[in-house]
Amino acid sequence: MSVQDFIKKSILQSDNYATQSPFRIVIVLLLALLIGAFIYKVYQHFFTGVIYSRSFAMTLVGMALLTSMVTLAISLIIITSGPYAPFLYSNTRNTGTKFEYTLSDKSFGNPLMGYVPSAEDKTVSEDVHLVYVDITWKELEPKKGYYDWETIEESNQFKRWKKEGEQVVLRFLLDYPGKSSHKDIPDWLGNEISDLGDAYNTSYGKGFSPNYQNKLLRKYYKEAVTAMGQRWGNDDFIAYIELGGLGHWGEWHVHSDAGIRQLPRKEVRKDYIAPFQPAFPKAKILMRRPFDTGLEGDFGIYNDVFGDKSATKTWLNWIQNGGSYDQTQEQAALKAMPNAWEKAPIGGELTCSQSMSNLLINNLAELQEEAKAAHLTFLGPKVAEDIGDGQAAYKELLKNMGYRLWVSRLTISKGENKLDITLNLENSGVAPLYGDWPVVLYLCDASGKVVQAQQLECRLSELLPDQTTELKASFAYSKDQNYQVKLGILSPMTQVPSVHFAMNGFEGEVMPKLATIQKDQKGTDK
Repeated sequence: MSVQDFIKKSILQSDNYATQSPFRIVIVLLLALLIGAFIYKVYQHFFTGVIYSRSFAMTLVGMALLTSMVTLAISLIIITSGPYAPFLYSNTRNTGTKFEYTLSDKSFGNPLMGYVPSAEDKTVSEDVHLVYVDITWKELEPKKGYYDWETIEESNQFKRWKKEGEQVVLRFLLDYPGKSSHKDIPDWLGNEISDLGDAYNTSYGKGFSPNYQNKLLRKYYKEAVTAMGQRWGNDDFIAYIELGGLGHWGEWHVHSDAGIRQLPRKEVRKDYIAPFQPAFPKAKILMRRPFDTGLEGDFGIYNDVFGDKSATKTWLNWIQNGGSYDQTQEQAALKAMPNAWEKAPIGGELTCSQSMSNLLINNLAELQEEAKAAHLTFLGPKVAEDIGDGQAAYKELLKNMGYRLWVSRLTISKGENKLDITLNLENSGVAPLYGDWPVVLYLCDASGKVVQAQQLECRLSELLPDQTTELKASFAYSKDQNYQVKLGILSPMTQVPSVHFAMNGFEGEVMPKLATIQKDQKGTDK
């Protein structure tokens, strides 16, 4: 715990503590001396001949000076422990002013990453910026050609999430095992397709596995995906899509021992992949396994059993080395995609085979290693929970997901009427931000109001872990005014700064004040 934890944030961010120049210190001490001398004279005038003591009078002067020194020392402590801690500085005209910052170890959420609870949840943790939506074909198209948008959007609170600037991870399902016999594909398909599929009752549950080979089924499937794209694919609300067209829970496997026909081979399988990219051109697509189709489309990969050591080890091995597809006995159907995370996210959810307490108490270190090895960006809808430890384990796991962007250094060079600013933006996370969101540097007046804004040349999607990019901007300025320098990364949905930065003292801010520029005084920059 540092001194800044005991000081109000408004004080820490006040320009009164942005700098302590030698000139200012001398002025303060001279004023203290004058005030002390005044007190000395008042005391001498009224108490001479009564209880006047010259040594006590001198002590009063000394106390005035000592009090001012203590006050200056406290302000110096504020500078060196608050947001200004990294950059005690003095500068002169036409020389660079350097500001350095330190990387934060605190846990916090950010857009396009982190935990992904169900979109139906009424309350979510403040770190949440993604929500999970799964839709069965039966829910989507209960009647041929009729899509029940209103019910789906209402139950999944689309209006709320759009208003709050959150985004969606979407999975479209044809088979979701449950406790009772049912179909997750529309009933009307049975009127057109004689061999619709296989009912099952297995250890997974009860349900119906469609006949994925059927050409008419594939035709209608494509039409349904196209309709979803026309409704939801024209903006950034749907951020990621987990391809869920095949298998139980959309996980690209079936319980074949229960008499269910096997999943289709590559030529047919492609029909359950191909419709999504043209329908959702702004979304990133993820597959359950690294099929060779993913090499053609820069797809990400998801794993629905994080925390299951054996299954996750197998999944990571597929990504590193490829392999055969046991559902179809195709050799080399899975291709090595060790760098898939550089272009598209790695996601999934926690395994249901272990209790939450076991996952987060006994296996937390293992989970963290899995997240790092996978370059994990998000987890959900089964997410970590508070296990009575004040969300400590929840937060530790969150720190091993997605990006952690921070400014390590900022340099200001003053010309006659121009400020040249250079900053180093770093990523200390495990993955990039999968979107080239605008990075904007702001020059603000002393009150924080934006005077000028400049979008920087930066492709955030290419800023990989442990990499740094140097960004530059120039602003016109007046030497007779005080300024603040702020930074923001804008969400395409809201057009406002939305990304939290991982610097000590700035974790809760999306538009941090990185520096204060004092107006000239007597020809010297302050």
